[in-house]
Amino acid sequence: MPNISPDLLALGFIWYVVFLFSTTCHEAAHALVAKIGGDETAFLGGQVSLNPVPHIQREPWGMVIIPIAMLLLTHSVIGWASAPYDPHWERRHPHRAAWMALAGPATNYTLMIIAAILLRLGWSQGWLHQGSFAENLIGAAFSLNLLLGTFNLLPVTPLDGSTAILLFMSETRAQRYLDWLRGNSYGLLGLVVALFAFQYVYAPIEAFAKQVLLWSHF
Repeated sequence: MPNISPDLLALGFIWYVVFLFSTTCHEAAHALVAKIGGDETAFLGGQVSLNPVPHIQREPWGMVIIPIAMLLLTHSVIGWASAPYDPHWERRHPHRAAWMALAGPATNYTLMIIAAILLRLGWSQGWLHQGSFAENLIGAAFSLNLLLGTFNLLPVTPLDGSTAILLFMSETRAQRYLDWLRGNSYGLLGLVVALFAFQYVYAPIEAFAKQVLLWSHF
């Protein structure tokens, strides 16, 4: 195991806490919007909740084991979570399913904007000091939620963007699309494509978001 200084350990703790909270909010939003749309699968599983426990119970590897291991080994956080849904409900209501898919990234972007507001207020009012625990915590919330929201919007399975695009299709076209999407095992290939593409598209998006939300004058 690489040498880990107390400062690095503290930063890793901050990033993991932010990851756990942000991912929990993301999945709870999926579950809530699905319930509103008529699918109570995730609700009955206890996932319409900001309590991370039911989400961890569903994905212990993606929410605990892999993220902590990656933080210790690579100093970066990688993980995943999921909310169950009824595929028959998705078939009957593809547009509702699209809103369910969008709810997760929308929640991440909401948390990012809240973090940006707190950072700007903290800097302007002198509440936040460079390198402080509070600044690192809020800064991590900004960066990680921007990353999670953007990555999940990529239109490749199994990411949310692959379902969100149903919103722009007619019912007939949506059914044909779902036949293709759910009838093939493209999950691993989709993740490889997403990871490859993301390294090229994310940097300008991140720079734009920081310029507009953190550094611009308004």
